[in-house]
Parts: sequence; C-alpha cells; structure tokens
Amino acid sequence: MEWAKLLSTEKLSSEPPEPDSFKEYPINAFEKDYSRIVSSAAFRRLQDKTQVFPLDKSDFIRTRLTHSIEVSTIARQLGIMISKNTTQYKPTDIAVPEDAEAIASVLLCAGLLHDLGNPPFGHFGETVIGDWFKENLDHVKYKGQPLRSWLSEQMIADLENFEGNAQALRILLKAKHGSSLNLSKAIISTLVKYPTDSCSVDKDSADIRKHKLGFFAAEQETFEQISEAVGTATPNKGIVRHPLTYLLEAADDIAYSTADLEDAFKKGLFTLDQFIEYYTNSYDHSKIVSHRSPEYFSDEQIQELSKQRGADHTPENDSAAFKKWLTQTRQWLMYVAIYRFSCKYKEIMAGTYCGDLFEGTNHAITIDILKGAMRKFAFDTPGILKLELSGQVILDFLLDHFVPAVLYYDSAYCTDGQAPSKADKKLLAIFSGNYKQDYQNTRTGTESFDLYLRLLVVTDYISGMTDSYARTLYRELSGIE
Repeated sequence: MEWAKLLSTEKLSSEPPEPDSFKEYPINAFEKDYSRIVSSAAFRRLQDKTQVFPLDKSDFIRTRLTHSIEVSTIARQLGIMISKNTTQYKPTDIAVPEDAEAIASVLLCAGLLHDLGNPPFGHFGETVIGDWFKENLDHVKYKGQPLRSWLSEQMIADLENFEGNAQALRILLKAKHGSSLNLSKAIISTLVKYPTDSCSVDKDSADIRKHKLGFFAAEQETFEQISEAVGTATPNKGIVRHPLTYLLEAADDIAYSTADLEDAFKKGLFTLDQFIEYYTNSYDHSKIVSHRSPEYFSDEQIQELSKQRGADHTPENDSAAFKKWLTQTRQWLMYVAIYRFSCKYKEIMAGTYCGDLFEGTNHAITIDILKGAMRKFAFDTPGILKLELSGQVILDFLLDHFVPAVLYYDSAYCTDGQAPSKADKKLLAIFSGNYKQDYQNTRTGTESFDLYLRLLVVTDYISGMTDSYARTLYRELSGIE
C-alpha cells in the first residue's frame, strides 16, 4: 500500500467545480468533508443515541455524539503523533506536511463517523435487530413462502448479524446516488474496521479484520471498487485494513474504556475503593513482558491513583482523583498505540498485521482491566438491564409492524391481488421519502434481491432513529399515547 492512493480524495459521485477564487484560501479536501459530516442529519442524531446508559436523564452522561467527538479528537491526535514522532520507527514514506496533515484530517472525520450506523439503545440494539430476523425469517411469509427461502446465504447472514459498522458504510455509500454526504474514499475506507462479508466472519480468527462483518451484500460491489481505488484490495489476501483503521480502532478503545468508566463512576455504580481493589486483583503479573522502556509496566498506575486521592476520602476528592487518573491513563494508551503502530508499520502497510495496537504491550492488560470493570460494575446493573429490556420491546414491536409493511411495497412484484394492506400503507407513509427513494435508486429487477433491499429499508429506518423517537413512535403506534 502507498499513501498516494490511501489518501485518495476521489468521491463516489462527481461534484461541480468550486470558483477559482476559493483556491486563494485553500483547505484540504478532508477538512471540507469534516464540515459536511458535522452538518449532516445522521451525525446530529447521535446526540440522542445511547453510548452505554440508555435514555439517561443526566446531562453529564455521554451519548453517541459526545463519544464520537472524543474518538475523533483522540484519532486526530494519534495521526499527528505518527508524523511527528522522534523514535527510530518513524515512517519515512509520510511526506511532511501534506500527507501528515491529510492523515490527521482523515482520522478526524472517521472518528466522527465510526458509530453513524448504530441503532437506538446502543450495541444491544444491534443484537435485538439481528435476533428478530433469526426468529422471524422462517415465520414471516412472502408470496406464501418463508422469507428465508427467498434470500441467499449472505443476505440472511447480513440480517441475522446486523452490524452498526456495516450500516455506517451503507449510509455513506448512498452518496453514489446523490446523497449530500459525498465523502472522500480515503475516509470511507478508513471507517471499515472489518473488511469482511457476513459469510466469512470468524470471531475466533487470529486475524482481527474477520471478527465482524464490515459490509452488507447490497454494498459489496461498491466497497470493492473503493478498496481498489485506495489500494487495500490485494491479489492474495483479499481486502485488508486501511492502515489508519488501526489508529481509529485504538482511539475508539481508548475513548470508551476510559470515558464510559468515568460515567459509571459518576452514576455511583462503584466507589474508588472498589475500583482500586478490582484493578489490583485483576492485574496478572505473569503476563508482563520485558520492554526496553519501563513505562509499559502499567501495574504502577493503580499506585498512582491511590496517591492522587490523598488521605481525605471525600466524594469530591475521589471524583477529581479518578478523573485525573483516567486522563493520564488515556495519554499512556495513546503513547503505546503509536509505539505499536510505529514498530509494526511495515506489516501494517503490507496488510499482514492481524492484531490491534495494544497487542504485545503491557497496556493490553490495562485495556482488559478497564473493559472488565465496566462489565463488573455497569453492564449488568438493574438500571441498564431494565432499559435494555425496554429497548427490546420497542424494537421488536417496530420490526413486527414495519417488515410486513414493506413486503409488497414494490408493485412490480405484486400479482394475483397482492398489495399492501390499508394498515401497511399507513405504516409506509410514516417512512421518510428518502428511504423510499433509496430503494428505487438501488432496486435491481431481481425479485429476491429487491426483497432483501426492502428489508434493508426497514433496518435503515429503525437504525436511523434516536432513542427518544423510537420510544415515542412505539407509544404512538401501540396506543399508549
């Protein structure tokens, strides 16, 4: 792979040229993409989508929007660190300042976009949508036959393993048909953490890119074209990760492993003493590997936290100490991520590196402990479980109603009196015209594939909802209000 192609500013659809006067005050193409992202409706809707705590009433607790801004900031900083590092591993093929500026800008944009396809109620919402299709493809019928009998193996796997990452790509690739969010191919390629189709997913694979699906069958051809354009398509290994994807993934891990923990602490789900005890008991010294520099021995971190809190264990002092400690931990994690990227740069650029950027460092232990603390203190608390169950009721209800409504939406396939019912027509009227136009733009004339596309219209609509809108629509359609 080479940066000249990896940093492609080519768009999915052509755009009118800018006035020559604009060239007097130039900004790079990725900065222009950034402006489009922050002005888009899909990005704004993240302000009312769950990060960890569904429908939380506190202004302090992070949403998908604030989380995405934090990821974007960290990702951009990692991009800057790569081009300015002073170690022996500094990449020599990154031109300064053009490529360095572009790398930081691409990561800035990709960080904002990385959760764009997430449905309401967080990652649990993804599970609910996938489980609904697993349970219903054999029961919901189209022209007298179960939906499953109409769909290919990949179409079925797409629906049963609904994935926010693939949905984010789907949103962006609609630009091919005139969407205003017409972004550079470098950004789109960076966004795809898992360049793998749903039939090739292997969660136990040593190759991290195969752990989840990264694109649906509906977008596979376009994504392959993008991969060719940026140089991530290889003859032997298929599509490999864009090098900047590793930095985006690290930024996401750093953001949620520290910020989500801060939110959980703020909500009173654990005390500082409980966290220090958990960290101390979870730190496995047998996994320590000797490095050239002592900074990788992260067991000393928890001792630093104990010092920072001091002797006066008031809630205010504990909160300040924990926040300061998380900030320092975040900085170390960024340092180690760049260290690993630099050391493994040749493998990454060759498309042969299979791990994440914490693998092989002692801060991999830190990340595991931080994520484990969230599982212990937050994810299984009654408050979250109740709200997740509420989210499941809402999403199941919406899928129960909207999936049957779209089956006969395309009159070209309706024969022998088949047509949407009066109720179906009312439900279809609720859909934004954009979703219907998207279907018209992509329909193929092949009945089975177009049925699959109509099912994707439903997942498009539901995954695009905010938490509040999904709850309100459920209450309205169920007659509660």
